[in-house]
Amino acid sequence: MLIGRKLRLAWVAVPVVVVPMAVLAAGDAAPIARYDMRAGTVSGFGSAGGGMGAAMSMMMGGGGSQVQHELYLRLGSAQAPAGGKARADHFMPPAAKLGKSVALTIPPRAEETPDLLPEKPKGRLLIFWGCGEHAPKGQPVIIDFAKVAAGQVPPGMPGSAVIRDWGPTAENSRTFARWPAEDHKYVKADSSLVGPHKVVSSYTPEIAFTLARDFMAPITSTTAKLPSGASRLTWTGVPGATAWLAFVTGGKQGPGGEMGDMVMWTSSSDRQFGGGLADWVSPEQAASLVKSGTLMGPATTSCAVPAEVIAASPDFRVGTLTAFGPQESFAYPPRPADTKVAWKPDWTARIRHRSTTSWMQAQGMEMGAAGMTGEGNEGEEGEKKPPCKPKKSGLGGMLGGIGAIGGIVGGGNKGC
Repeated sequence: MLIGRKLRLAWVAVPVVVVPMAVLAAGDAAPIARYDMRAGTVSGFGSAGGGMGAAMSMMMGGGGSQVQHELYLRLGSAQAPAGGKARADHFMPPAAKLGKSVALTIPPRAEETPDLLPEKPKGRLLIFWGCGEHAPKGQPVIIDFAKVAAGQVPPGMPGSAVIRDWGPTAENSRTFARWPAEDHKYVKADSSLVGPHKVVSSYTPEIAFTLARDFMAPITSTTAKLPSGASRLTWTGVPGATAWLAFVTGGKQGPGGEMGDMVMWTSSSDRQFGGGLADWVSPEQAASLVKSGTLMGPATTSCAVPAEVIAASPDFRVGTLTAFGPQESFAYPPRPADTKVAWKPDWTARIRHRSTTSWMQAQGMEMGAAGMTGEGNEGEEGEKKPPCKPKKSGLGGMLGGIGAIGGIVGGGNKGC
């Protein structure tokens, strides 16, 4: 990897117009190529490459204030590769610190795996939604996994009406490539995207544009226990934020150290979960979702997680807070001034931004963003209590039920 080398590229001067990507009117032709970039800032519990990496980093003295960047590139084309050989390179500014270019590659075909006989499902999932010190009447929706497996779906099941929009995919493109790939390159905490970009491939026209926006700033957040038993989540504003979304997953230990009830909560007041909310939301979509109550407005800086959520998940909670951000869009050739004239773009490109922080709270311990403190050692809001001596429990085995966290915390700690 060549870092710090001066990179000189001959940029072809072409008129590029900034437009919403893929907004085509009747009579317009679909572009030959579509390019999608996703730029994220990650801090807190997930900032060291996922939950396991973050936890190990913190337990070995890495702290909880690390900030990382994430970048995803996706190229779709209506054409087959010229000469039958597919190649695509994205040339970036030197400040991106990714070398001369990154190669977008066609992903390998996913192998089918045989169906395994699942164990008989057991346990329950309790679903809450909306900010407030107490959950309103009608919450939680309780999903009994054994009953669902038997075909008994509870009424009022939360869902997601927010569609994931990744733009080009292998399914909607004749030729599709993506990065990160198998080149072992990755965007760094001090990488910058501002400046000229060019995508050259054997199956698309040349794509060239200049980015004016960089990665979003990291989120600084804190939690505090309220007298009601609720948890107050507060954060500082992030420049460019268009909307906010908070999410908490938690649970408690069942008999014999097995996983008991699982708990899910979202700040969405209309109980929207998953789908596009786990993605990069466009500013236009964010504005609409703020009006519907699915997302919190850009000026919001606090949200109370209901006391019932905290009470139902006494052993551990994992939370995330996301700031959806701006978007830059480009197309060539420009859309005609006369809207009656059909538009036939050669290519469209866009980049979306978001910033996310996360934290984990368990009995006697907390991992998360800088400034967060363990609620188990807090009194009322802003008042700290001295830490207590932890006692061993089977928390590690319980957390193991949701992935690698159990293996990291081992036997776990039981609070006072």
